[in-house]
Amino acid sequence: MPLTSIIITTHNRPQLLPRAVESAFASGANAEVIVVDDASTDETAAVCRELSGIKYVRVERNQRVAGARNLGVLVSNGEYLTFLDDDDLRVPGSLDAQVKRLAANPEAGLVYGQAVLVNQSGKATTRFYPNDCPEGDVFWQLLGRNFIPCGSAVFRRSCLDRVGLLDHVLAGIDDWDLWIRIAELYPIVALPEPVLHWRQSTPSSQQGTSQAAAIVSQSVRQFRQIWERLPRAANSPEIQQAWRRFSANMGAHLSTEVLRSLRHRRLAQATKNLFALVNLGPSVWFRLLRVNDAYSPL
Repeated sequence: MPLTSIIITTHNRPQLLPRAVESAFASGANAEVIVVDDASTDETAAVCRELSGIKYVRVERNQRVAGARNLGVLVSNGEYLTFLDDDDLRVPGSLDAQVKRLAANPEAGLVYGQAVLVNQSGKATTRFYPNDCPEGDVFWQLLGRNFIPCGSAVFRRSCLDRVGLLDHVLAGIDDWDLWIRIAELYPIVALPEPVLHWRQSTPSSQQGTSQAAAIVSQSVRQFRQIWERLPRAANSPEIQQAWRRFSANMGAHLSTEVLRSLRHRRLAQATKNLFALVNLGPSVWFRLLRVNDAYSPL
């Protein structure tokens, strides 16, 4: 089994880290587990010293998630790479299954699987994401929505030689941007079964993905300034269809987050999400009725 590097970034969440590390080792027979301590100010370093078998890297200035992930990539040795958030868990044996799937498809750049959605108390729900698992040439589909949960993706190191590292300024969508750049050049394969327990954000969880308005605004800028100018997308008639799917998905996401913020009594957050929804324009509002997946984690 080829060596796969599992990169776990963490910041001030030592109570969650040991379970994530344990799940990483249990997911594959030949896994290198790298923990990047992103300038934690608590007992994270002490906890990491007690975790046997890991490669521990600490930075003294906070790099945010994408920057910390890039550091993990640079110190890793695996032929294959994957990321794992410190509040998520890998399913036992899932990494081996995905590596076999990717090895059987040498032309593919990435394999992903489903995520079991987990609530804030760590209890698994009956929901999965995505419900369907597109594969093959998924470039245009990925421009419309991100259906690849970050911790479920295993990709070849050789892909990074062509597409580069994560964009460290894209907080919250750095993984989506990387999947799009890989999918532009490589087929994508899927393992249509749960490989990850994925803790979903809430308006009060203070996770980066809970800031829906900011993430959607950044996604719109990235689409208009970068994604639609990629060599495969530029001057293609398909880009307008991709934009319509993208904007409808952004609208559906924001409308869901407005309601969730209100339920959590986060009026200021609900107002920001509503303002971002209004800014998407009336054409998006009419398309909301045609969005199949009413809530996408982007």
